[in-house]
Amino acid sequence: MAKLAKRVKAAREAFVGKENLTVEDAVALIKANATAKFDETIEVAMNLGVDPRHADQMVRGVVTLPNGTGKTVRVAVFARGPKADEAKAAGADIVGAEDLMETIQSGKIEFDRCIATPDMMPIVGRLGKILGPRNLMPNPKVGTVTMDVAQAVESAKGGQVQFKAEKAGIIHAGVGKVSFDDAKLAENIRAFVDAVAKAKPTGAKGAYLRKVSLSSTMGQGVSVDVTSATQG
Repeated sequence: MAKLAKRVKAAREAFVGKENLTVEDAVALIKANATAKFDETIEVAMNLGVDPRHADQMVRGVVTLPNGTGKTVRVAVFARGPKADEAKAAGADIVGAEDLMETIQSGKIEFDRCIATPDMMPIVGRLGKILGPRNLMPNPKVGTVTMDVAQAVESAKGGQVQFKAEKAGIIHAGVGKVSFDDAKLAENIRAFVDAVAKAKPTGAKGAYLRKVSLSSTMGQGVSVDVTSATQG
């Protein structure tokens, strides 16, 4: 326990007095202090000047990170017939219709992304109270309600990240792993921030991108200069 406390204390001290860093400096600091025994995820958190309770201030979207997430994404697809076959061929982990609905209703959710063909939405709609709070509900706005299930599955497996503002106007997502090259992490971070910036809703007033912070799964967070996070 003493060793752990000493390590945590040292990590915290490394972050003291450091804020509004460039993306590159923030990534270097976080990686240097990521001491967990597993490959930690680099996470970005953004405070936005919006109130998502108002429809014209909701922020949601999707972005394909140029260097992937480093995470194995399990994909479930609601489809029948040829579309079910397409989903399986594209690498979907779970494919079904009523049977998949019953599995989810039983509390068994073994996937990270859910895709559906439009004709499946009456079935999927019954799962709103289960999938909605987990941000797993298929939505045409982010390309998860589509007839092109093969492309949707490939995108989900290939580094696509969905984002949605929470009640306090905060968005967070994993944008890579500590083991990634620094430059690739910086590229992913800027791609994510840029996508959120472009998703600015019509009802947003005043400063939109208020704060950007980075952290690793088990590590301290550090604020990043917004200009650095948005410039190419």
